[in-house]
Amino acid sequence: MAIIETEAPLHEAHRDNHTHRDVNGGWLRPAVFGAMDGLVSNLALMTGVAGGAVSRETIVITGLAGLAAGAFSMAAGEYTSVASQRELVEAELDVERGELRKHPEDEERELAALYVSRGVEPELAGEVARQLSKDPEQALEIHAREELGIDPGDLPSPLVAAVSSFGAFALGALLPVLPYLLGAGSLWPALLLALIGLFACGAIVARVTARSWWFSGLRQLALGGAAAGVTYALGSVFGTAVG
Repeated sequence: MAIIETEAPLHEAHRDNHTHRDVNGGWLRPAVFGAMDGLVSNLALMTGVAGGAVSRETIVITGLAGLAAGAFSMAAGEYTSVASQRELVEAELDVERGELRKHPEDEERELAALYVSRGVEPELAGEVARQLSKDPEQALEIHAREELGIDPGDLPSPLVAAVSSFGAFALGALLPVLPYLLGAGSLWPALLLALIGLFACGAIVARVTARSWWFSGLRQLALGGAAAGVTYALGSVFGTAVG
């Protein structure tokens, strides 16, 4: 019988190109969403108020209030959302843990049948399921991945999601306020800095996606600029009407 060499080194090109980015982490989505949302929403809020021909102080107060309110809202929403999702997953894991404890043979056969359905020979599938089922925690992990599509050891953290959302939203929302805090007396410096920030955010996001940096940057720039333009127009119309 031929002996299969299992310790052969990987081909250099395969080894260098077979590492993957973390796509399940609990920080990336809320951080990216928070920064984009903070920048776009606060820019739109401030341009809407500025369109009403109000004082510089009113625009600054509006921007700071939008920053604080949005950051706390994002953090609370992310914490609640991720905590609820995690609690649901943990409840399902408890159900699976109970089944493994009460009906280990049935769960082992279920795992073997799953491997058979994927093309593994029945005898080998049964042996693999038997060996994996020796350790209850390992068996739980395998069943969770195969049946629920989750990794029990890599559940998202509600606190990480909340802190990421709060910090990212506050950072994004600060950009359009910053020129006013440094002494600017008109909307243009704030608008310019915010648009640069929008393009930069889009370009940074492209580093963890398959999109080109310029496409992602221009897309975010167009969306944020459109939102600011619409709210400025609305502010002008309603400001005149109220005045």
